[in-house]
Amino acid sequence: MFIEVLAILVSLGLLMYFAYRGFPVIVFAPIFTLLAVILSGLALMPSYTETFMTNAANYVKSFFPIFLLGAIFGKVMEMNGAAASIAQTIVRALGSKRAILSVVLAGAILTYGGVSLFVVAFAVYPFAAAIFREANIPKRLIPGTIALGAFTFTMDALPGTPQIQNIIPTAYFGTDAYAAPIVGIIGAIMVFSGGMLWLERRRKQAEAVGEGYGEGHINEPVLNHEEKYPNIWLSILPLVLVLLFNYLLSRGFLTVNTWYDPAMLKKNFNIADVKTVSSSWALIIALTIGVVAALLINVKRVQNKLAAGLTTAAMGALLAIFNTASEVGFGNVVKTLPGFKAISGWILGASNHPLVSEAVAVNVLAGITGSASGGMSIALEVMGKQYLQLAQSAGISPELLHRIASMASGGMDTLPHNGAVITLLAITGLTHRQSYKDIFAVTVVKTLTVFILAFAVSIF
Repeated sequence: MFIEVLAILVSLGLLMYFAYRGFPVIVFAPIFTLLAVILSGLALMPSYTETFMTNAANYVKSFFPIFLLGAIFGKVMEMNGAAASIAQTIVRALGSKRAILSVVLAGAILTYGGVSLFVVAFAVYPFAAAIFREANIPKRLIPGTIALGAFTFTMDALPGTPQIQNIIPTAYFGTDAYAAPIVGIIGAIMVFSGGMLWLERRRKQAEAVGEGYGEGHINEPVLNHEEKYPNIWLSILPLVLVLLFNYLLSRGFLTVNTWYDPAMLKKNFNIADVKTVSSSWALIIALTIGVVAALLINVKRVQNKLAAGLTTAAMGALLAIFNTASEVGFGNVVKTLPGFKAISGWILGASNHPLVSEAVAVNVLAGITGSASGGMSIALEVMGKQYLQLAQSAGISPELLHRIASMASGGMDTLPHNGAVITLLAITGLTHRQSYKDIFAVTVVKTLTVFILAFAVSIF
């Protein structure tokens, strides 16, 4: 059994190392999957074509429309100037005295409205740099500030967020994007408060020693103050429409759960329970409405660069979905290996309570893969059914499993090799040495919050 367990740990360790070094997961996930199969003494080619590829393809089938529409929505919001308009309005309204708060809120509103994390970083950074310079706050604090607003509570804690990290659990637990709203809101408040306390403390420390914005920075944005952005209310409209229709189609009077006859779905499409797909249907429609609205509010600005923008969005969506699908394929092969029974026993044994055990599994795998969606997908593909059975036996709502899994995915995923972290630092022209400490601190706040909530719910 030692060799079988070692086979899984070695392949997982190599996947983590190569991801950290910047090698594409889409290439190396199948390689290290097959390495684990060989070391475990199982059939090589059937494991690849029938397990790895089948499950990777199923993942693409389930979530590609959301990845694609999310990327397109974010790109159109960037091209039409709406994302910049929202960021500019918030930063100007709160002023330099509340520079950190204004940047956090700008990122949070855009993320909660469905704009992708990468677009948020591009949209918010120019205004963050300007107001931090005006307030004489060190530039090195900008990445941590943007991360708090875009990578944490609006990504996976607040109920209804259209980010993929909040949608993935719906396919495993039959929930929707609004699962466990009270726990999600409490968690969001804790993360926001803890993150703000840390960042303001860091600002005061810098102020006490006379450290200001600094000189000689690279990638310094130059704001064109004469550039005209769309009206703020028009800019917000697409975000509102995404949230509104996502709710109406999930839980409101337009709910997609009642659109089709259950018997027909089961007979013709092999959908035994519409709840496993209805959240995806709702978000696909809501994002489509959001894209159309975003195009219409500033057609002239978008039309000349629409083709290039859509191509960029599509390529980004393809890379993201296939990276994650490769990790899902990896997880599905791993759970067929002899050593997995021992490893799953260790993970489940981390706590007698399924919520705590789930938080451990998702957090660890998200950290190893450097991906919130990838780590959570592996954990739920491999152990989702077990957690659901344990929760049902203990009288725990699947909604709580959803919310804890979603929030845990956005914990240790932001280790140094995380793609969003690397991109954020590149956009701001800063290094890990300069700014990662604050990103990690926000990550720790998020991770602790998840475990506090999991333990609290397990007690009651």
